[in-house]
Amino acid sequence: MSLFDATPPEGADRGLAADKSRPLAERMRPERLEDYIGQEHILGPGKPLRGQIERDELSSIILWGPPGTGKTTLARIIARTTHCEFIPFSAVLSGIKEIKAVMADAERLRRLGRRTILFIDEIHRFNKAQQDAFLPYVERGDIILIGATTENPSFEVISALLSRSRVYALRGLTAAEIVTLLQRALPVLDLRGSGELLEQIAIYANGDARQAYNTLEAAAAASGGELTAEAVQDAINRKVLLYDKGGEEHFNLISALHKSVRSSDVDAALYWLARMLEAGEDRMYIARRLIRMAIEDISLADPRALEQAVAAMQAVHFLGMPEGDLALAQAAIYLSVAPKSDAAYRAMGSIRDDVQRTVAEPVPMNLRNAPTRLMKEFGYGEGYQHAHSFEDAVVDMDCLPESLAGRRYYFPSDRGVEKRIRERLEEIRRAKESKRGAE
Repeated sequence: MSLFDATPPEGADRGLAADKSRPLAERMRPERLEDYIGQEHILGPGKPLRGQIERDELSSIILWGPPGTGKTTLARIIARTTHCEFIPFSAVLSGIKEIKAVMADAERLRRLGRRTILFIDEIHRFNKAQQDAFLPYVERGDIILIGATTENPSFEVISALLSRSRVYALRGLTAAEIVTLLQRALPVLDLRGSGELLEQIAIYANGDARQAYNTLEAAAAASGGELTAEAVQDAINRKVLLYDKGGEEHFNLISALHKSVRSSDVDAALYWLARMLEAGEDRMYIARRLIRMAIEDISLADPRALEQAVAAMQAVHFLGMPEGDLALAQAAIYLSVAPKSDAAYRAMGSIRDDVQRTVAEPVPMNLRNAPTRLMKEFGYGEGYQHAHSFEDAVVDMDCLPESLAGRRYYFPSDRGVEKRIRERLEEIRRAKESKRGAE
């Protein structure tokens, strides 16, 4: 047997799904290109990589993409489809000595008319000398190199190796694609599950099929044949921050202070503040809570509220007791009489809901920098409008992900400075609409 006989015989992988000792992600690896999910931009009919595979015109390639997008699986399918010897090579465990040994065996196989695909996972972990060691063998055709990396190859792969390879960018899987993978896995786990729960797992996985499989496997272990919402939540392991109920009066008093400030009741705010000070409350704790009130309840209705609260914190730290207590009282008065707005607080709440509810889409190409030629070729920075190049420094360029385009989160109040902010936002929006209408 050759050192390279790492690819199982045709059909051998079909037994992996029944091997319950193996992780689900490993058991669910497809064997054929037709069963591979995702990456239609390079593997769809007529696309470049698919054409290379089907015509058996392989060259060295770099697969660049996020974790769990199928880089290793794709490399194995390529080897199987093109009847090449396949060996996975670890950038973490191997050095130049191991590289030379493998390359010598690959050269002997080439002379016997057998091609070798050398798959290097995490190729970015190889240093320059290790990457240089592959060059002569790639140039002579002793090996077909398939490198996989989550890092930008422009920065992590040496230029000599990069110039001899074709880079294919893999994308994070969509929620629908991951749901398809999970539906295939249900019979393997002897499990039933609703589409809603599978979609919840898919959204949580954020484009990573391996993460989705791991989550489903963990949920299956706690479900007993029927996937449940409780099991999915436990598997996802969303942490819920619980409020400490120890020392109830402590929390009752700070709640009373906060709600008095929010209600613009300056006398009640000072009363509850004095109660806390007399009880020996930590002054820095009170200062931190005043800063929170300035951010949460006043915000841009009076931007100076945050300045006053931070200044009070610094004064307490510098002066100590009892002089610093007057700084806390001054801040409480200012916050109580300041115009109130929770617009920024509500905006962030809406945004967090969307972040949890939707897949984290890649940053739009027009918002990415393109410091290298390769990145420019992939469209980085294309369509970017530099605001300072326009007379009013207002552009009609969309900056949100495509699925959230046009979404509005911040709705300023008509109180204090936020009234002027609202007027300015309306002015900006009118200018954008005018620019779009003129196109």
